[in-house]
Amino acid sequence: MTTSRVLIGSIGVVLIFVTNPSANADPRAVIELFTSQGCSSCPAADSLLSELRADSSLIPLSLPIDYWDYLGWKDTLAIPGHTARQKAYSHTRGDREIYTPQVVVNGIAQAIGSDRAAIEKAVMQSRHNASCLSVPLHVTVADERVTVTLPKREGEEATGGEVWLCPLSQSVSVGIGRGENRGRTITYTNVVRRWVKLGTWSGKSETFTVPIDAIKSAGIDAVAVILQSGSADKPGAMLGASLASLPRLTSKKIAPARLQPAL
Repeated sequence: MTTSRVLIGSIGVVLIFVTNPSANADPRAVIELFTSQGCSSCPAADSLLSELRADSSLIPLSLPIDYWDYLGWKDTLAIPGHTARQKAYSHTRGDREIYTPQVVVNGIAQAIGSDRAAIEKAVMQSRHNASCLSVPLHVTVADERVTVTLPKREGEEATGGEVWLCPLSQSVSVGIGRGENRGRTITYTNVVRRWVKLGTWSGKSETFTVPIDAIKSAGIDAVAVILQSGSADKPGAMLGASLASLPRLTSKKIAPARLQPAL
């Protein structure tokens, strides 16, 4: 059975996901970079993430953390939930390794964020998981709406997961006034500004739509959506993901959407 929904109002979220013909049609990896404006080792990783964006098979995301703020510079893009997410990954892996710059690839493998060869190795390692990025979903952005279709899966292919929407700023330049990177201006790529849990997917075919102005606010010009096994406390393999650009805001004033609490 196919379910069609229109999501509007105070929640203002949309179930979006993979295989956007104008974006990442066949994503090979989701690369989450845990970074900090107060970390002297991070600018090289931030630069590399920008380069990786040129590969259309990769979905690179910047997740600024806040645990280095005490060193003298409060990260202007950090979200406490990013620190919690990084810790959750380390607990799931069982290695308790938390550092910056750290990359987590497809929710499974980790590597130093400035090491291109190690990241590629982690991509290959994660692909040994048969369910990794195996769910083909469709997203379209048109007529001031985002429309998403999730496919029907049955039997062993019906492995479910949580669906998360991440409003993004595709490029943010920050001048750093204090701390280890004092005097530098660093550009961050696909910065995740917040996380919204849209729900869970258990293999049913569904279609969701949402007005774009319900998820846009100042600085937001794209969205990423991930379908991930496990939970926020115990994140697992990425089952699918996609990036999509959003059109420019109209001239009317748009209030920030009241999204349900998440990370």
